[in-house]
Amino acid sequence: MLAALLLGGCSTPVYDYGPYLAHMPRSILVLPPINDSEEVRATYGWLSTVTLPLAERGYYVFPVAVVDELLKQNGMPTAMDMQTVPLGKVREIIGADAVLYTRIREWGTSYQLINSQTSVLVDCYMVDVDTGVEIWRVSRKAVYNSSRADASLLGLIVNAITALVEQIASDVSDYAADVGAQVNSSLAGGYDGLLVGPYHPRYAEDQELQRDALAARQKEAAENAAAEEGK
Repeated sequence: MLAALLLGGCSTPVYDYGPYLAHMPRSILVLPPINDSEEVRATYGWLSTVTLPLAERGYYVFPVAVVDELLKQNGMPTAMDMQTVPLGKVREIIGADAVLYTRIREWGTSYQLINSQTSVLVDCYMVDVDTGVEIWRVSRKAVYNSSRADASLLGLIVNAITALVEQIASDVSDYAADVGAQVNSSLAGGYDGLLVGPYHPRYAEDQELQRDALAARQKEAAENAAAEEGK
């Protein structure tokens, strides 16, 4: 099985972690995602695998099922409703330092004659609860293709059968959930990934590295600005 993780729309090799470092959270409230895909299972398929990578990165993550039920019991039955909850209420009732908002753009499997393609695309951003400042934003996509690189007649037949079988399997068991798990795992990777959190053993070391890098970029930007003014 071949899976390709694509960092969504990024060509700049440097990410501005300034707001993130200034409002470093210890705990994260993950709200159910807004689902723009046609797959009704996408919301809870994504939620089922998002806690582990965040916790492994060094953050306390409020139990997503408990949060989902709490908000429903308080008059917010949909993800759209839940994502409008005031930050003041989040701090008062739940006590989270940051809120993670997510939108699912793609989720599901399509059948293309000799290939079945499973695609998951999500946009995420995180907000500091006390100030309302957006401290982090990423887009992640993962794609799995069933076909193999074999142009022979036998290879085409095998690819067609494989695609059909996997399309049927995805209708039964939501194969996209596995691809969604890859997307969630990738939140910690890349040039714009989650920073190491306070409960991670490398937290102090990573903070020093990140702050030194930020200071160096700020100094370079100031020098460049001064040079431009001097021309």
